Amino acid sequence: MSSARVIGDVVLDVRNISLSFGGVKALTDISFDVREHEIRAIIGPNGAGKSSMLNCINGVYQPQHGSITFRGRTFQHMNSRQVAEMGIARTFQNLALFKGMNVIDNLMSGRNLKMKSNLFAQAFRLPGAQREEMAHRAFVERIIDFLEIQAYRKTPVGRLPYGLQKRVDLGRALAMEPQVLLLDEPMAGMNVEEKQDMCRFVLDVNDEFGTTIVLIEHDMGVVMDISDRVVVLDYGKKIGDGAPDDVRRNPEVINAYLGTVH
Repeated sequence: MSSARVIGDVVLDVRNISLSFGGVKALTDISFDVREHEIRAIIGPNGAGKSSMLNCINGVYQPQHGSITFRGRTFQHMNSRQVAEMGIARTFQNLALFKGMNVIDNLMSGRNLKMKSNLFAQAFRLPGAQREEMAHRAFVERIIDFLEIQAYRKTPVGRLPYGLQKRVDLGRALAMEPQVLLLDEPMAGMNVEEKQDMCRFVLDVNDEFGTTIVLIEHDMGVVMDISDRVVVLDYGKKIGDGAPDDVRRNPEVINAYLGTVH
């Protein structure tokens, strides 16, 4: 990890979140915080409520109880667009890319919130709209260079290997210039080499862009290597929270993963 990176104050504060679907409790009284510039991992067995937690943070789900505060602003009923406008971006476990569009156009879709020109100005390519589009394209080209996907700029995303599609998904989220980036299993389904690449990019995003990262990941080796702090969920409840080494030694966490306390 870069020594230049300084962990700051709390930017995201999750308090007493409970979420139910019908009679099924997905999350029960979950609280944790995220500090500026840190990599904060959320781990737990399948069905622990990890993705549900991210969905609450980025406005896909509305929890029945609790609150989420981002940079001093508390929101209880916000949709995904409003959360994105506040500065929180998200990648998805199942890729939500536009498969028929090329890499540049997929990344440009991430600039949508930043565009000031209206559809009329864009359609008739008025000078102001053209200047704005050129500026957005220049920003997207920097992300393409950063993610080392220059050779695929004009390739339809659906034709790319899975590992590169995940990289494009990360790039589209970065195009939103988020202050906090939510990554939902960014390394799922990858081979060892692809995982190493993605780890490097996550660390570089955190270091070079200064982006705060909240990460769901099943690969414990990855989590322990790159996270500053880890929160552990099991059956929708929090069973551990702290530095990676502390969490690794927590008997409740060991029990949840292995079914037996060592």
